[in-house]
Amino acid sequence: MKLLVDSGSTKADWIAIDDHGKVLFTTQTLGLNPEVLEKDEIINRLEDKFDISHNKGKATSLFFYGAGCGTDRMKNFLTSVFEDYFTNATVSVFEDTYAAVFATTPKNEKAIVCILGTGSNCSYFDGLVLHQKVQSLGYIAMDDCSGNRFGRHLIRGYYFNKMPKELALEFEEEYNLDADYIKHNLYKESNPNAYLAIFAKFLIKHKDTDFCKGFIDFELENFVDFYIKQYDNYKDVPVHFIGSIAFYLRDELEAVLTKHGITIGNVLRRPIDGLIAYHALNK
Repeated sequence: MKLLVDSGSTKADWIAIDDHGKVLFTTQTLGLNPEVLEKDEIINRLEDKFDISHNKGKATSLFFYGAGCGTDRMKNFLTSVFEDYFTNATVSVFEDTYAAVFATTPKNEKAIVCILGTGSNCSYFDGLVLHQKVQSLGYIAMDDCSGNRFGRHLIRGYYFNKMPKELALEFEEEYNLDADYIKHNLYKESNPNAYLAIFAKFLIKHKDTDFCKGFIDFELENFVDFYIKQYDNYKDVPVHFIGSIAFYLRDELEAVLTKHGITIGNVLRRPIDGLIAYHALNK
């Protein structure tokens, strides 16, 4: 039994398949970002799901694609955690961009592949190898155009009294905006980046307002300038996207890319279905 996992900071999609690609079960855990979680919390999130805990001894392979797995230290840490838990499985840990590549990019095609979800990332795939120009420093310093960055903009806009009154009233109805509650989630809970990202739904809902459109345009331009344009051939290859931010802001994304002479490729909300086909073919 192969376990395929596509994990962001907010959630992780799990699919178990047999050697022929038949789906045995699917489930979902909270996100398993090793940059923000300790071993005990990761194990707790696995144990919380019956399908995973009940079948952990049956897994022969685990392919984990995750946010926060861009450095060898994080890959090695998570590999060790999974090897202790899935005792009969060969564990392979990849940064989440590889899941995006395998899900969006036809075999041997060259492309720039981006993730715009709770966090953000951008890599170049030469048809065989993934190339990263910028190493992520995490959600505080980077993650341009991500859900957590949009959440930060909205909270600041609200607290600095820059949010239009009508939006502010609706914002208050949808979220607990008590300062102590916000600070507790930002500084005491385990996934502050995922907490910030929950506010992105409000931004997408009101994306046609001048207030939200300003943040969207600002972040999209930053993502193009700081991420996509790192690659000299950014006008010569398609640029694929994975993630809910890209999926729900596709029109705005395509408009900015077109302005910069960039060809938009596939835009998918999540890569997990594409991974089934990939791993069924690569036994």
